[in-house]
Amino acid sequence: MTGHESKLIVVVLDGLRYDAARKYLGYMEHLVEQGEVQCYRVRSELPSLSRPLYEVLLTGTPAARNGITANHIARLSYEQSVFHLATQAGLTTAAAAYHWVSELYNSAPFNPVTDRHQHDESKPIQHGAFYFEDHYPDSHLFADAEYLRTAYDPNFLYVHSMNIDDAGHKHGGEGKGYEAAVRTADGILATLVPLWQSHGYRIVVTSDHGMNAAGMHGGTEPEEREVPLYLWGQQPAVIPESIGKDEPLSQLLLAPLMCHYLGLDASEAMIRLEQKQ
Repeated sequence: MTGHESKLIVVVLDGLRYDAARKYLGYMEHLVEQGEVQCYRVRSELPSLSRPLYEVLLTGTPAARNGITANHIARLSYEQSVFHLATQAGLTTAAAAYHWVSELYNSAPFNPVTDRHQHDESKPIQHGAFYFEDHYPDSHLFADAEYLRTAYDPNFLYVHSMNIDDAGHKHGGEGKGYEAAVRTADGILATLVPLWQSHGYRIVVTSDHGMNAAGMHGGTEPEEREVPLYLWGQQPAVIPESIGKDEPLSQLLLAPLMCHYLGLDASEAMIRLEQKQ
């Protein structure tokens, strides 16, 4: 493990499909063109639903193991998440995220009055700003994240926005409203990414699942499962060289990758990246 100098911000743009990211995230794709960022295609676990995939992203375990098999299962996780591992190592954690993230790692069920803002160093997510409406503006969500970053200087900050997913359900994953939501998120990232980098943060940008033209996800279609993963710098040594640009990565890689960037040992349940073929 490393010391407190490890700093990581993970941005999850809920509902962002891979092809939309490559077409509409102009700032992020600029960084790809400049060679500063690598973009990988990730295939989500099944079911390609939000709550199950929040658990996948943060624990590196499939639904068959962790039991979070549907959106309506509102309980604390039984697994060791990146939040758990970070706090156990003495790192500071924070999240600006949808309330289901709070229900998985801090307390369930979520109370919108008492649980909206959480500050408790004994919890896996020590500092949290949680929202509970899918249309809660991404502009406000990223402002919440910036407040947590500047006020508490977390080693691990998890930023989870919902407007792309909300627009996809309303307009479809190929509709004008969906495209607009993706472009809006890109503009926010264009403002914050350089600031975060200036403060020494490593950054990961990804999604949980995609969105089909009918405004649905949960199934096996590529539009529902394939999402982007933007990583700064050259291909990390922990991602096998055998992975090609068009060969999807397993979403189970994300949690151990976060651990790697934070200098943490992965949990026993997480796959070992150096063994992934």
